Amino acid sequence: MKKNNLGNTDIMVSEICLGTMTWGQQNSEKDAHNQLSYAMDNGINFIDTAEMYSVPPKQETYGLTEKYIGTWLKNQDRENIIIATKIAGRTSNVPSGPPGLDWIRNGPRLSKEHIFEAIKNSLKRLQTDYIDLYQLHWPERNVNNFGMLGYKHNPREDDIKIESTLEALSEAVDKKLIRYIGLSNETPWGVMKFLSASEKFNLPRVVSIQNPYSLLNRSFEAGLSEIAINEKVGLLPYSPLAGGVLTGKYLNGKMPQDSRMALFERMRSRYTGAHAEKAVIEYKKIADKYGLNLTQMSINFVTKRDFVTSNIIGATSLDQLKENISSINCTLKEELMDDIEKVHKIFTYPCP
Repeated sequence: MKKNNLGNTDIMVSEICLGTMTWGQQNSEKDAHNQLSYAMDNGINFIDTAEMYSVPPKQETYGLTEKYIGTWLKNQDRENIIIATKIAGRTSNVPSGPPGLDWIRNGPRLSKEHIFEAIKNSLKRLQTDYIDLYQLHWPERNVNNFGMLGYKHNPREDDIKIESTLEALSEAVDKKLIRYIGLSNETPWGVMKFLSASEKFNLPRVVSIQNPYSLLNRSFEAGLSEIAINEKVGLLPYSPLAGGVLTGKYLNGKMPQDSRMALFERMRSRYTGAHAEKAVIEYKKIADKYGLNLTQMSINFVTKRDFVTSNIIGATSLDQLKENISSINCTLKEELMDDIEKVHKIFTYPCP
C-alpha cells in the first residue's frame, strides 16, 4: 500500500488509516483485534482512535477503544505502527456534537492540566510509552462543526487560548510523551492561528487536520484544502462514507438492524435527508455506469485527493473492512470524475 509523509515529518503513513470508534459498542475486543491484524497484514500501519471512544460517547464505554488497541498493541512491534489519538475538548453546544462529557475530568478542557492527565491515561490504556500523533478532537472555542454550517460568533471569556494549549503540547513533545500534534474539526482561521503561534513562539507545528470529507461533504475544499497543501497540514478525512450512507444501504427508507443510523439518532440528523438520498442515487448511477462498487468508488475518491494524507475508514465487520481496504485498487477515470463534478454542483453539501 502507498505511504505518504505525515505533514512535514519523516513519518510515513499508509494511505488508508484504520478508524476505531465503534470498538466497545458495535464491536467486541475480539472483533477489534481481528480488524487490527487484518489491516496490518494488508499494508495499513496507521491507527486512529480517541480517549472519548467508543461512540456514541457514554460513561460506561469511555476509553474502551483505546484499551482494546492496547491489549493488541502490547504484542506488536511498536516501531512499525503509527498510533493517533485525541483529547476531548470543551463540550460542544452543537446538537449533533458530543454531549456534556462530564465523566471526562469533570468536563474536558484544553488546558495544560487536562492535556497531561489525558495523555497519561491514554498511554496507560494503549499500553505504550509514547503517542505518535496527538490531536485536539475539537476546538476549545465555539465553532460551526459536527454538521453545523451557519456560524454564530459566541466567544467565551474563559476559553483557553490557542498559544496556551500549544505550549502544553510542546512540553509533552519535549518529554517524549507525544511525537507530533494534529487538529480535528477545525476551521481555516483556527489552523492558521495555530501555525502563527508556532512561528511566533517557536513551538511545534501542527502536522495534520482531521475533518469530515466525502462525496456528500466537500466543504473542506473551500479554504482548508489550500492550507493543507501549502502548509503541509494534510487532511485525515473521517466519515468518507458519510456514516455509511454512501454504501447505498439506507436508500428507499431502509434502516438495517444494528446499523449506525439505526442505533445513533445524533448521526441520523447529520447524514440523512432528502438531498442526501438524491445525491447518493446519482453517485450510485455513476458507479454502475463505470462498473464500480459505490462504496469503493466513494472511498477511493477521498483517498486520491491531493490534500489527503491518509483516509480514515471504519468497519463493523471484517467483510466491510476487506471491501473498504480493497478500494485502493479502483481506478477513477477522468470521465467518471467529470460526472461526479456534475452531481456535486447540484448537491453540494447535503451532509456537512
